[in-house]
Amino acid sequence: MEVIRVNDTAIDEAAVLAEMQYHPAASAEEAGRKAAEALAVRELLLQRAEALGYDREDEGAIDQVIAAEVSLPAPDEESCRRYYEANRSQFRSPTLYEARHILIPAMPEDEEERETARLQAEKLIALLKADPELFGQLAKEYSACSSKDNGGHLGQFASDTTVPEFETFLDELQVGQLSPAPVPTRYGFHVLQLIQREPGRDLPYDSVQQRVSDYLCESVFRTAVRQYIAMLVAEAEISGVALAGAESPLVQ
Repeated sequence: MEVIRVNDTAIDEAAVLAEMQYHPAASAEEAGRKAAEALAVRELLLQRAEALGYDREDEGAIDQVIAAEVSLPAPDEESCRRYYEANRSQFRSPTLYEARHILIPAMPEDEEERETARLQAEKLIALLKADPELFGQLAKEYSACSSKDNGGHLGQFASDTTVPEFETFLDELQVGQLSPAPVPTRYGFHVLQLIQREPGRDLPYDSVQQRVSDYLCESVFRTAVRQYIAMLVAEAEISGVALAGAESPLVQ
């Protein structure tokens, strides 16, 4: 690994290897690159802290630099309302579901077990189409979920609290409808019935105003810090790592 230098300071390979644990990636090479970038940017900011008279050993040194040199204007009311109107889907109450199921378990990597589970679930669906009143009995006999002791009932739950493929089926079913085919998930195959669904609704601006403001403040912060780092990089002598587009440790 080429020695990384930020002005007159070298960052050794051991430091990069230690930093890699904080930068999960698809490959060790990518994790190493991210770790090297993070350490170089951190060193650049700490050097700036020293130049401004701050103690670089202080844990808050980088925060002091940002506070002193990065302008962070707060979003005004007009900006907040404009963002809210353009992104209404982000500000909705969750959809609420009530459902019951029978889980036939199967490991994701075991193709034979999954095929057996799928066929078993199809048989149960056929039985329930003939006699819907059997659901509780079949859940107790076949389901691998603790809900089997309650007739397979899952109670009420909100969107984004279960596996996506489960919700996809719940959104397609009519109230009271049994899934026409087994629902595959990482846990196995489900026989699923939607009991009730209450769609989410748009939340009024007044109830989410602070969320909108916080989001825009964070967005402004990230943009401003990136621009500030780009300025420091342009003024520094850096070798062994490319910092084009690199981010501050503050905005990982």
